[in-house]
Amino acid sequence: MVKVSGGQATVKVLEAEKTKYVFGLIGSATMEIFDALYDSKSINYIGVHDERTGVHIADGYARASGNAGVFLAGQNGPGATNLVTGISQAKAAFSPIVSIAGSLSSEHIYRDAFQEVDQEALFKPITKKTWTAPSSERVPELLKEAFRTALTPRMGPVHLNLPRDVLSGQFDYNDELKPLEYRNHSAPLGDLEKIQAAAKLLKNSKKPVIIAGGGIKNAQGQNHTIPLAELLNCPIVTSPGHGDAIPFAHPLNAGQMGPRGNPVASKLVKEADVILALGTRLGFNSTFYSYENINAHASIIHIEIEPTAIGRFFPVSIGIWGDASAISGQLLQALNKLNHLSKVDQWTAQFKDNRKHFLQHRDENAIMTTPIQPSGLFKVLRKVLPENSSITMDAGTLCLQATDALNYFEPRSLFTPLDFGLVGFSFACGLGVKLAQPERKVISLMGDGGFGMTLSELSTAVDQGINTTTIVMNNKCWGAEKAYQRDFFNERYIGADISSPPFDQIAELYGASGVKVDSLPDLSEALSVALELDKPSVIDVSVDPSALYSFRKDSFKHRSN
Repeated sequence: MVKVSGGQATVKVLEAEKTKYVFGLIGSATMEIFDALYDSKSINYIGVHDERTGVHIADGYARASGNAGVFLAGQNGPGATNLVTGISQAKAAFSPIVSIAGSLSSEHIYRDAFQEVDQEALFKPITKKTWTAPSSERVPELLKEAFRTALTPRMGPVHLNLPRDVLSGQFDYNDELKPLEYRNHSAPLGDLEKIQAAAKLLKNSKKPVIIAGGGIKNAQGQNHTIPLAELLNCPIVTSPGHGDAIPFAHPLNAGQMGPRGNPVASKLVKEADVILALGTRLGFNSTFYSYENINAHASIIHIEIEPTAIGRFFPVSIGIWGDASAISGQLLQALNKLNHLSKVDQWTAQFKDNRKHFLQHRDENAIMTTPIQPSGLFKVLRKVLPENSSITMDAGTLCLQATDALNYFEPRSLFTPLDFGLVGFSFACGLGVKLAQPERKVISLMGDGGFGMTLSELSTAVDQGINTTTIVMNNKCWGAEKAYQRDFFNERYIGADISSPPFDQIAELYGASGVKVDSLPDLSEALSVALELDKPSVIDVSVDPSALYSFRKDSFKHRSN
């Protein structure tokens, strides 16, 4: 038993959780934690330049590693409020972030004190759970609960406020509990009766399709899902943003489906007679909640770790609560015991032929001229990027076009804002991904507007030696909005055009590598060089400003006439 402060206890729990990185921005409210981190032999502190982008770094680390991403906002008030966008992004992505913020002394609350804001009220709507530690002695308990909550499926961010007096207070620390003693040990399996019913439904299907979502990707569940698809000879589509759930090269992989997916995968879901939805909500990005994007007459077998997601948007024939990856294995066992599976050779052969022609068309019809067009840019990326690359993206029209235009050969290699649709996410996220996957090349795609939001983290990348390659697709505008103004508002442009400094020169001033590219041959050469550099790199690519696409046409149907 030793006497410690609340700040020292915080670091002891972080060490017990085998926390490798703490991302943060220093502030006076949490000096007790920073002083304890100074003595830690196992935790690497990564100081960032903005709390929002710092949380994106922690988010990328969490998603790529499967461990909790820890962020420490050193200051209460503005230090905490700056977290909101990053935490909201993590909640939409079900990313396990443990967010810690300083808080004003307990005796000062409700007195309009310096930098006072109701941090519990602020974070409750955007986290799985938010706490404020009432005493130093409770810090270990609440921090362990924070890790347990963040990492329990469906995972997500949590937030803990630590008042100044709680951090400075002393108490006798004798907590020797290990994480496995207060964590979940296994994921829930599916009900056997429903497994049998689902197997029979799949057995008799003439046009089955599997939708693999985040529940498969995040659990590395392809090892169960692929044998299941192979037994059924059934195509697999992936939900948007999870195109890496199934390796690109697998012959049954159709790519991402839905209104933002590719036409082959989307057609499968519109024509299938049985849809096996694994670890996906069948939510907005996948379906726009519309039978225009999913067969209204299909029998849906919906398997999800979150019971309230089952059948929420579309009626299901069979709903099974549990871990989608594990239940894939159960279904495989059940189907192996059945005889005379339906012959779906024609269905799958037609899909393979469609997929082959789609991929050929994608390459043959890429525009390789100047000014640079998105299709040509993506073709260069497909050719140059190593197969084990990890790719991060922003929201916006160019990144949305890129999502299913690139190839993902290994799970956990595609990281997007998902349903939060955030611009300014990709570069910072990539830094966290690189720390989690140091053996991979990490490439971050974003527009000029989004990169302009996050320039300050170039210092973090250079100072910490986090060597990612950022491709700025520079079209001098907010592309999605300008496309809508062009297509639905009679080209009445306002606020859509933007100016930026030369990002290549800015990168050089920060100590990174910077290159300006105006042609595709130059891009190929610059990217090949950047991937081998021992420093962060930024490639500022001039993209045709008129190469815009309206993705959310559904939002403007009332203006289409």
